[in-house]
Amino acid sequence: MKPVSGPPVSALLASTAPAGSAEPAMPARPSTALAPPDAQAPLAVAPARGAWSLSLPENASAHGDRIDALLASSHRFEFALAAVMLGWLLVAVVRFRGARKVAPDGGTRRSRAWVLGLALGVFGVVDGSLFLGSESYLRDVLWNFRVPTEDPRTVRIEINAHQWSWEARYAGQDGTFGTKDDVVTWNDLRVPAGVPVWVQLVSTDVVHGFALPAFRVKLDAIPGRVNQTWFQAAREGAWEVACYQHCGTSHYRMRGVLTALSPEAYAAWLREAGRQAVQAYDADDTAAHWGWAWRTP
Repeated sequence: MKPVSGPPVSALLASTAPAGSAEPAMPARPSTALAPPDAQAPLAVAPARGAWSLSLPENASAHGDRIDALLASSHRFEFALAAVMLGWLLVAVVRFRGARKVAPDGGTRRSRAWVLGLALGVFGVVDGSLFLGSESYLRDVLWNFRVPTEDPRTVRIEINAHQWSWEARYAGQDGTFGTKDDVVTWNDLRVPAGVPVWVQLVSTDVVHGFALPAFRVKLDAIPGRVNQTWFQAAREGAWEVACYQHCGTSHYRMRGVLTALSPEAYAAWLREAGRQAVQAYDADDTAAHWGWAWRTP
């Protein structure tokens, strides 16, 4: 997650607040926006793993396997350490169960050195491997914005988080945000499979958490700041968009659906939605004209 430099979000979204209002108003839903899905309704495509599974959510990301591998290696270390500690406790209980009681003295210098060395060794192996693996993922994927920047197919989406929904804005066929053919949806993200998707995220009220569990993506939506991330769907399907920050009384209903379409189906959808947006465009509906000029890191 990296912030984008520029003016504060309050300035970017000033058009969402009516004159004389102390707080930004809830953006009006444009007539071209799709109705938000019911938070309690099942997803269009059932998840591969049930709600009671101890496994991670299914991986729909082109790069999610690296996060899964990192977590798997962490679990292997944890199980190995747990086995060693439990085994040592069992040996100590059996071997020394009849030993005479002695006053604790803190051990010898040699014993303390052994304990300290063992602790530092375990820390270096376990935490060191996690640190290096995480740093590698950050460098190669999460913070590597050269990938979406240099790929001409990249889809750019501006997301406005507010109590309690996700409002997404797509540049239309002209490729420019803030024009008549911008496509705005509520709780409904559509992306092409196999193509980088670049998200810039803001909040108009409180801190929200933009989460795509199936894509191993989590990004804070913070008032006054534009955060960004990118991901790539490995295949077509539909998955949950969740909020992982308790953002108010209806936090539980802040749920959307991300649908990955074929590139051809996505292009057809965007073209038709842009055409409808032009027909329904209302210059006086200032609340619907939130957004900002896209900026790169």
